[in-house]
Amino acid sequence: MAQSPITWLNELTTLYTPTTSQFDAARRHRGSIESRLDATLGLHEMFEIGSLKHGTGVWNYSDADYLVSLKGIQPGSPWTMLNKAKDTLKERFPTSEIVIRRPAVVCRFSDADVEVVPAYPAPAGYWIADPSDGWMKTFPKDHNRYVNDVNKKHDGAAKRLARRVKIWKYKRNVPVSSCYLEMRTAKHLDGEDTYSPLWDLYLTLRKMHDVELASMNDPTGLGSRFGACSSESNRQDAMSKLGRAVSRAQKAKDFAHEGDNESAIDQLKLLFNQ
Repeated sequence: MAQSPITWLNELTTLYTPTTSQFDAARRHRGSIESRLDATLGLHEMFEIGSLKHGTGVWNYSDADYLVSLKGIQPGSPWTMLNKAKDTLKERFPTSEIVIRRPAVVCRFSDADVEVVPAYPAPAGYWIADPSDGWMKTFPKDHNRYVNDVNKKHDGAAKRLARRVKIWKYKRNVPVSSCYLEMRTAKHLDGEDTYSPLWDLYLTLRKMHDVELASMNDPTGLGSRFGACSSESNRQDAMSKLGRAVSRAQKAKDFAHEGDNESAIDQLKLLFNQ
């Protein structure tokens, strides 16, 4: 019997689902990072955020991410905070590449990449560096809770769909924020009563294309708007690739509906560059 498009999609998702060992290498560095930042800058807390923590990471692409809440007075410019974190981590790990990739300081160890997001506590949430300019407020614990609630509503489908959209991002080199993709996916499924893998993959991509990757309101109602791209040129590049993705996802679900599984899978292979 010929393979079904859903089976093919499930196998692709399994292939790019990180194993627990991918966490291990990054987590081995957590203690030394935390000790260094606490000794030099002072910490309120350090906790894991991001795709790997949320269960939407992509094997071989997603990094381990930590938010570090700093003590002291918040400076006028986030660059002051980022440079201080970078410099002290570079002193601690002189043989590793330490770079700023707003809003994070990325530690590129020989066995793993670790992204450290410096922050200052707010009365609610945290102030972090805005990827475009200035400061932005973030609520990672609340955002994680929102995605988890939508995921529970659809029996795990929200995180599967978010991972699939991120696989497309990485395999097609689309310059769009992973956080934006995750929140757009969750918002889409939050408004749906049922889940259909091919239909909802198509609808998630089409909705982002219809709004031209515009910034979205925080669905929790708490934080700043989520931006999609770091520059207009990146947005235009992402829109071009998103347009092709919408077309391929639509053809895949239409071929599947007609019972032409082989053609549906061919379109999925084009979509995910397989």
